[in-house]
Amino acid sequence: MEGYRLVWSDEFDGESLDSLRWGYRTDSKMWSTQKPENVGVSHGLLRIVVQKAESGGMHYSGGGVISRKAFRYGYYEARLKIPPGSGWHTSFWMMLHNGKGGTGPDTACQELDVIENDSISHYGYGVNIHKWKGAHVPFGGKRVKTPDLAAEFHVYGCEFTPSMVNYYFDGKLVQSVEVTKAVKKGNVPVDFEHGPQNIWLTSIASPLGGTKAVDDTLLPSAAEFDYVRFYEKIPRQENRASDRISNQ
Repeated sequence: MEGYRLVWSDEFDGESLDSLRWGYRTDSKMWSTQKPENVGVSHGLLRIVVQKAESGGMHYSGGGVISRKAFRYGYYEARLKIPPGSGWHTSFWMMLHNGKGGTGPDTACQELDVIENDSISHYGYGVNIHKWKGAHVPFGGKRVKTPDLAAEFHVYGCEFTPSMVNYYFDGKLVQSVEVTKAVKKGNVPVDFEHGPQNIWLTSIASPLGGTKAVDDTLLPSAAEFDYVRFYEKIPRQENRASDRISNQ
C-alpha cells in the first residue's frame, strides 16, 4: 500500500505459533468450541483445523488466534484460504480483546470485519463495521462476490484512517465507508469513537448465512493463513524528505 511502511507481521515461517505475538481464541460459540490444539504452524502456513469433536457441549471444534499487540490506524492485510465444505465461519477481523478468550465486546470501541465467509457459499464474503462503545450499531456491510475462496489463496486488506475504512480484495477496492459522522441507534445519533484493536484470525462452526448443517464428509479440514501484516502511515515530513533525496 503506497504511503505505508510495514511495522508488524507474521509470515508463519516457523514450526509453532509465536506465543509472543499471539494468544488463542478459546470460547464455545454457535456450533463449536475453539481449542488451542487446533492451531498449528508448518510449511509457511498457520492452519486452524476444523473438525467434528465433542467439546464444551458442542459437536464441533474450531480455533483462532488473537494478536497480543493492539493497533489502530493503518493498513491491515492477510492472505488466506477458507476450508472446503459448508458450516464454517472463517474470518480476518479486528476488535479489542477483553482478555477472556472470546469475542465479548465490552472493551471495544469498534470492530472491523475484513472478511467473514460463511462457507455455505465459497463464492463471496462479507465486510462490515460495528460500533460497540455506548451502543451496538452495525453499518457499512457489503457482500463481495468472488471466485471459489476454498480453491486458492486470496489477499484481503483494510485501510483504517480517522475518517475512512476501505476494504480490498486482491488489491481491488471493494467497499469504502466514512467513519467520522454519528451513526443512528433507532432515531438517536451516536458518535463513532475509535479505539485500539487486536487482530483476529478464526474459523468456527456456525449457522450464519443460512447454513443448515456442517458438511461432515470433508472433515477434518483447515483454514490456512499465509501471512498477516500491519502497516503504518509514513509521516508527511518523511515522505517529503524522501522526495527531495530522490529528486537530487
